[in-house]
Amino acid sequence: MAKLSSIEKNNRRRKMADKYTLRRQALKSITHDKTVSAEERFAATLKSAELPRNSSRVRVRNRCEISGRPRAYYRKFKMSRIALREFASEGLIPGMTKASW
Repeated sequence: MAKLSSIEKNNRRRKMADKYTLRRQALKSITHDKTVSAEERFAATLKSAELPRNSSRVRVRNRCEISGRPRAYYRKFKMSRIALREFASEGLIPGMTKASW
């Protein structure tokens, strides 16, 4: 089990990223638009730099829903390899069996 503080910190980052998504997209579209003047694009860049760092989607870490483990994460199942193996051996994931050949 991961530290609860790191799990909560990641949850706060996820909420903040959701909150600022539209603002970031709007500023990014202005920044990448070549028809807009250079001054306006630069101003949009400065405004995006003023947004909180944790509001960026890049700072959100994928973590296991069961254990909070940050590594060996399977996106399809939203869990780590260890939790996935335990659930699969218990038969809790439909269609998944242990390989044998």
